[in-house]
Amino acid sequence: MLPRKWVLLPALLLATTLSLARDKQENWLEVSSPHFTVACNGKEKDARRVAEQFERMRLVFHTAFPKMQIDPSSPIIVIAVNDTKTFRALEPESYLAKGQLQLAGLFLRAPDKNYVLLRMGAGGDHPYATVYHEYTHLLLSKAEWIPLWLNEGLAEFYQNTDISQKDTFLGEASADNILWLRQNRLLPLATLLAVDHNSPYYHEEKKGSIFYAESWALTHYLQVEDAKNNTSKLRDYMLLVSNQVDPVTAATRAFGDLKRLQSGLEGYVEQSSFGAFKLTKELPVDDASFKVQPLMPTQADAVRADFLAYNQRERDSRSLLDHVLQEDPKNTLAHETMGYLEARKGHLREAPALVRTGSKTRFR
Repeated sequence: MLPRKWVLLPALLLATTLSLARDKQENWLEVSSPHFTVACNGKEKDARRVAEQFERMRLVFHTAFPKMQIDPSSPIIVIAVNDTKTFRALEPESYLAKGQLQLAGLFLRAPDKNYVLLRMGAGGDHPYATVYHEYTHLLLSKAEWIPLWLNEGLAEFYQNTDISQKDTFLGEASADNILWLRQNRLLPLATLLAVDHNSPYYHEEKKGSIFYAESWALTHYLQVEDAKNNTSKLRDYMLLVSNQVDPVTAATRAFGDLKRLQSGLEGYVEQSSFGAFKLTKELPVDDASFKVQPLMPTQADAVRADFLAYNQRERDSRSLLDHVLQEDPKNTLAHETMGYLEARKGHLREAPALVRTGSKTRFR
């Protein structure tokens, strides 16, 4: 997940949020590129740009890691929204309370598809950081053994990728992360390495900010040190944890004394300059091949309801599904999502009948 740091969230009523999202008539469209499908409530040029950036980042990983399997067997659906209200009506419920991190995007893997939710409109030197961050999560999603600090550290590392016509720079330093780390005390590495999805360091605004920033710094430091010294300590660490060695023990074996590593990391974030990795190769994307079509309101709502179902927001998903099926009783995606929800509750007899009801059309 990609957080927007240091912002406290107002508490909103979920039902009101979803109701407002439905009451306001939005224009949704779908852009299909060779490897991604983007459902967007913004302008066509913005949706095209999101699809293009995902395709370019795919080429970055394909070029940098030619032996890596980067294309999942199931489709990748990107829900790109241009307003906070629509985004918050979709993000995990646990992040809506006051004092939680404000997200800019998240990756969600379902059994038969991959979802990416992102909030468009980011400015600054890296306006597509959310795209690159969430695509990194997508590539790492099958490695369920990877510790949370490294999962987020790698996503933060690649989110600052700078892609031009001829050159690509990977792992440019994050000014926000550096500033945050210089103004706050770093977590002990034993604490950082053990953070999991239930930890307050992954959810709460201030604790989460230091977790993301330090995860980036440690990942960046280890990547640079391996490149400079021609070592493979980070790869050795990943091999250990993939073999079920706990993250702290694996770090001691791969990196050595953690107090010494902590001291090196603290010095690293105070230095005046940071390196990046240069990839010298053009990454052409033919956006003329992209297909664009409008989405009916019920189609867009069905996509959002499906995402909510897999995002553990069943009540909100069912609310949207009821609305969709009232307006479009043959909406296939809505019936499939309802079938999934019934199956998850153990209502196995009802689930197949619900899935068989609709007709086969894209996003329906």
